[in-house]
Amino acid sequence: MNGYDKQHLLLDNLNTAVLVFDRNLHLLYVNPAAEVLFAMSGKQMQGMRAREIIPCSDANAVKHLERAWSSGHVITEREIHVHFPGHEESITIDCTIMPFDDGGEGALMVEIQQVDRQLRITREEQMIAQQEVSSQLIRGLAHEIKNPLGGIRGAAQLLEQELDNSELEEYTSIIINEADRLRELVDRMLGPRELPRFESINLHEVLERVRQLVKAEVGDEITLICDYDPSIPPLHADLNQMIQVFLNITRNAANVLQGEGSITLRTRVMRHYTIGTHCHRLVARVDIVDTGPGIPQDLQEQIFFPMVSGSAQGTGLGLTIAQSLVAAHKGLIECHSEPGKTTFSVFIPLEIENGS
Repeated sequence: MNGYDKQHLLLDNLNTAVLVFDRNLHLLYVNPAAEVLFAMSGKQMQGMRAREIIPCSDANAVKHLERAWSSGHVITEREIHVHFPGHEESITIDCTIMPFDDGGEGALMVEIQQVDRQLRITREEQMIAQQEVSSQLIRGLAHEIKNPLGGIRGAAQLLEQELDNSELEEYTSIIINEADRLRELVDRMLGPRELPRFESINLHEVLERVRQLVKAEVGDEITLICDYDPSIPPLHADLNQMIQVFLNITRNAANVLQGEGSITLRTRVMRHYTIGTHCHRLVARVDIVDTGPGIPQDLQEQIFFPMVSGSAQGTGLGLTIAQSLVAAHKGLIECHSEPGKTTFSVFIPLEIENGS
C-alpha cells in the first residue's frame, strides 16, 4: 500500500466530512462521511466546483477557499449555520480549510465537523444515564410499596370476613380497590416485563394501524397526515410493542390538540447515525409532529420521567413506557417543542445486534 492509498484509507474512516479541491476549486476527493452529510455519492460530486457543493447563501465559502490558497495558511470558521440536502433543519458546523502539497500543483482540504451532532450525542448520553438511574429508583420504590400494599389488602379482606354490617363492608371494599389500583399503577411504572419478540415487520404498516386507531377515536376533527419514505427496509422489532410506542405518542398529540389541528407521521432513513455511544449503519427515524400549543420549557427535560405529565388528566406514564420499549430495541425518543409545533422523534436501528 503506497502513501496515497494510506492517506485515503485514513480519510475514509474519519467521522468528520473531508473534501479535497484542486487549485481551480474542482472536487478531487470526498470521504464517506461527506457523502452522508451532502446526501450525494462521490461519483456524483466528482469534478463539481466548490460553489456547487458547499451550501452557503453567499460566496463566503469560495472566498475563504481562495484566501487559504493564496495565503497558504489554515483558515477555520466556527459555528456556521448551513442547510445541507437531506436535512430538514439547518445544522451548525465548524469548517477548517488547509492547503497542502499533493505532489503536484497542490490542493485544498476542507474538513467539516457537525457541532450540533456532538451536542446531541452528549445530550443523549445524559438522557440514557438519567433513565437508567430513574429505572433503578423506581424498581426500589416499587418493592418498598408493593410489600405493605399486600399486607393492607390482606388485612382488609380478613376484616371484611369478620364484619356483619354490610355498610361497614363498603369501607373495606374501598381499601381493597385502592390497594389494587396502587399496585397496578406501580406495575405500570415498572413498564413491560416481557422481552421484545423480534420479527421482521413493516414500519409503515405499524403506523397505518396506529393512524386508523387514532382516526377512529378523533374522527374528522384532527387532520392526520402521512409522509412516508418508501425506501425504509423491514424493521427487526416486536410488532405489538412498536404499535404501543407510536400509539402512546400519537394519542398524547391528539389529546393536546383538543379537536383542532393536525398530526403528521413522517418516516426517514438515517445513515451512519449515532444513538448514545453507538454508531449504527442504518436507523429508522419516525417523527410525530403536532400543531398544538407546545410543551412548557420546564417540562421538556422531564417529559419521559414517570408521573410527569403536561395534562391534568394524564398519569405521566405513556411516554415513559414508550421510551423503555424503544430502549429495549437499542433506540431512543427525543422531543423538540415550541408553540405551534411539537415533534417526537423515534430512532430505531434497522440492524440490531443480538436481536434474535
